[in-house]
Amino acid sequence: MAAESVRAVRCMCSRLRHALGVQLLVAIFFVAITASPARAIPTFDEVRADFKPSDTVLLSREGEVLQRLRTDPTVRRGQWVPLADISPALRQALVLSEDKRFFEHSGVDWRAASAAAWGNLWNQRTRGASTITMQLAGLLDGDWRQGPGGRTVVQKLGQTVAAQVLDRRWRKDQILEAYLNLVPFRSELVGIDALSRTLFGKAAHGLDDREAAVAAALVRAPNARPALVAQRACGVLRDMQRGGGDGGARIDCDALDLFTTAALQRRAFDASEGVAPHFARHLLRQRFGKDAAVPERVQSTLRAPLQRFAVQTLQQHLRELRGRNVEDGAVLVLDNATGAVLAWVGSSGQLSQASEVDGVLALRQPGSTLKPFLYGQAIEQRRLTAASLVDDSPAHIATAGGLYIPQNYDRQFKGWVSVRTALAASLNVPAVRTLVMVTPDAFHRQLGAVGLPLRESGDYFGYSLALGSPEVPLLHLTNAFRTLANGGRLSPVALAAPVQGRAPAFTAALDPRAAFIVGDILSDGNARARTFGTDSVLATRFWTAVKTGTSKDMRDNWAVGWSERYTVGVWVGNASGAAMHDVSGTSGAAPIWAAVMGFLHAREPSRAPKAPAGLLQAGVRFGPGPVAGGQPGAAPDPRPPLEAARSEWFLQGTQQALFAIDSIAEKAYPLRAEGQKSFKKSPTQVVDAPSGPARITAPAPGTIIALDPDIPPARQRLQFTATGDGLLWRMDGKPLGRGPRVAWLPWPGRHVVQITNAQGQVLDEIRIEVRGGGVAAGSVAPPIRAAAH
Repeated sequence: MAAESVRAVRCMCSRLRHALGVQLLVAIFFVAITASPARAIPTFDEVRADFKPSDTVLLSREGEVLQRLRTDPTVRRGQWVPLADISPALRQALVLSEDKRFFEHSGVDWRAASAAAWGNLWNQRTRGASTITMQLAGLLDGDWRQGPGGRTVVQKLGQTVAAQVLDRRWRKDQILEAYLNLVPFRSELVGIDALSRTLFGKAAHGLDDREAAVAAALVRAPNARPALVAQRACGVLRDMQRGGGDGGARIDCDALDLFTTAALQRRAFDASEGVAPHFARHLLRQRFGKDAAVPERVQSTLRAPLQRFAVQTLQQHLRELRGRNVEDGAVLVLDNATGAVLAWVGSSGQLSQASEVDGVLALRQPGSTLKPFLYGQAIEQRRLTAASLVDDSPAHIATAGGLYIPQNYDRQFKGWVSVRTALAASLNVPAVRTLVMVTPDAFHRQLGAVGLPLRESGDYFGYSLALGSPEVPLLHLTNAFRTLANGGRLSPVALAAPVQGRAPAFTAALDPRAAFIVGDILSDGNARARTFGTDSVLATRFWTAVKTGTSKDMRDNWAVGWSERYTVGVWVGNASGAAMHDVSGTSGAAPIWAAVMGFLHAREPSRAPKAPAGLLQAGVRFGPGPVAGGQPGAAPDPRPPLEAARSEWFLQGTQQALFAIDSIAEKAYPLRAEGQKSFKKSPTQVVDAPSGPARITAPAPGTIIALDPDIPPARQRLQFTATGDGLLWRMDGKPLGRGPRVAWLPWPGRHVVQITNAQGQVLDEIRIEVRGGGVAAGSVAPPIRAAAH
């Protein structure tokens, strides 16, 4: 017994000597290190100003928050939360858990430090003596931060001195506020805003007692196992109840364990939140680059009410089209004068399986939306006027890859039509004939001039360039239409507010007179009536000009147009490239375009533009009328004119009073009226009137027909023509029709077409192939039907 007492006394003496040695070190280093922390401690305002969230907030031009986007992948910080906006329960839980005498001591809890030293003397496990102020000092200065092996003596002494200086310079509420915003909680989470939004899906002011206890427990051991966090949280919750005078209430620690486990697995704090995610990413990428520091708040040109309306309208319309295999869309609104982006909706959000794809920037085929630039170029070059007659009839254009056979939306041909009708009604064949005059390479250069640069040459696309075969983004296409709205002048799209007093830099891209005429045509509801009807959704109560388009196999649908102040572009389709089912220009993108335009002009008028200098308006009439080139005094032709007389715009020097087909076509016109094949000279085809035995004249043998995606299946027709009398048509051995001309509902596959006489003798035969059409799997060919003409 005496020996054990002696050993105990010796051990105690050794510990006392160690303690005295520590105190001696404190005395030696105290003076030396006191001055350094005093100089290094920043003010509260400096700490607040230096705080950088891991997110950037995008503001509208009105200052309203539109989007929150994570820009720092290394850490997850939310916004700085003032102490008044932090739950009182959390403040209580943190003080009880970390520093019970926080409001009493002067930065260092000497009572707790003495207890810890005494416990260490006797190898007893005690609570640490580090106060909230000392921990904050470590967060503010990396020199006092705890390393993997714990803090050194020098670090502990420096942290102690820094805490006392901090307590003298800062108020207690400032210390607590800064600590809650800077303390690491779990994994990448730093600060109470990131923690509360990630684990509990709410703001810091809404945390209840249970959530506050879990948060306080994570401060002590941020990456501990859920069971250990729950155990500590249960203890904190007991302390909170005792402190609130409710010590008798029973705490269900098992339920708290389940709650804690679920909370630690939750990731409710999305990396992006708001109504403009795609625009926010594009703006930050363009303005700040990839590696540059991004500010906490960024002002944009977007209009908050318009952006929300565009998002809502797109999603609502796509829900209505859900049964037609459509899930993606995009909307872009530009200010005509400045090019500022007023609305940018890159995706349908939750309706899409590829919501991260930005439909405003994605490359898609524009379809017929390129036609305005083609006709504008032809008018500028004085090849055509708005009243010029172009032939809408079957055309077989020889190319390096074979025959190119354009078709119209409804598989019907209108015969001779004016350029105004051809563009407004979106007829394909006249557009291709116009491109033959202009040439693909020249049109390729024109598209580049209006801001639509293509990766391949004009010859690469050939005559399909007239029908929108290349791929362009909605951003560039909408800005190209804005060029038309500005009289043929191009300027870049503006993502940020322009400098006060600085106007956009415009460059001439198209003759302003040609741009005016194109706009006048696209605003003419009567001219588009042949295809869209007089009550089309494209008709607005105020002045607008608009063009629709649909790409191959019905993969893309567009509506792009402008008013006096705004240009609106809409794309509808599938990011995957899947074909839509029975979606046309007026049922897909056009209703969204019309709704957005209506919102823009709910209280704002839109007037037609004034004609630029060098234009004149004159009355025109169309043949037949008096026969062109007829003798004076000839009797009037009883046939109706091709189009009604009207007033038309012309470039000075191109006007004329009468537009009629030439003498060759005039002679063929009666034959066409009687259902006979007419043979005309055109820039794309020269056909001599046939003679001799009966034969099939169209299509040519070996023709490959690619079905136009703009056309609803029920309205598709392919025309067959032949010479001879008493002809009977057969398709794959089955009767098809009779007469010199029949129309057939095309069906994908290879087919044999024959004409026979009444006795069944085969007089001529061709083989053709039909491709495309988006036929659903398992579909069977319909019964062969034809309509004789």
